[in-house]
Amino acid sequence: MKKNLGSFPAVYPMPVLMVAAYDENGKVGVMNAAWGMICAMDKIALFISEGHKTTQNILKSKAFTVSLADKAHMDVADFVGIATGNKMPDKFERTGYHAIKSDFVNAPIIDEFPVTMECELAEVVDTENVYMIVGKIVNTQAEDSVLDENDKVEVEKLEALIFDQFKHGYYVTGEQVGKAWNAGKDLMK
Repeated sequence: MKKNLGSFPAVYPMPVLMVAAYDENGKVGVMNAAWGMICAMDKIALFISEGHKTTQNILKSKAFTVSLADKAHMDVADFVGIATGNKMPDKFERTGYHAIKSDFVNAPIIDEFPVTMECELAEVVDTENVYMIVGKIVNTQAEDSVLDENDKVEVEKLEALIFDQFKHGYYVTGEQVGKAWNAGKDLMK
């Protein structure tokens, strides 16, 4: 028997995304965003509020990066989700992490995170029901340590964080239990 839980965003898993952009003075800003997803082969959608310092930076710079947070960097990933750049001007500096300028867009790459998408601002959707930043992915880079022999990201090596909306926990990705476009093909007969 199922129980009614009321109105609750029961989506799992949710990615732990590190969104970074420069402010008008070239200062690095970064935030943790779990409400984001690929929306086309070369687009990512971030459902982040207009009030975030990082959102304001994106609107001004017209570019941003999105990195996948991993288990090895969970403490900093969580910190940049707790702290706000609107009240803590040295937020990024407190992490001790390093940022390098993207060769493709006017945005910082947080060096410690293993996979990063470099994005141009493509669209802002602002309606009564949604505020969304859409980025065009112009390049993705990954550390050699998480790639296989064909330069594909190996999820088992990545240990990407997953956010648990139910109890506010972090988990990691790992075990493959099937192949997409294959697990259900017997039902096609």
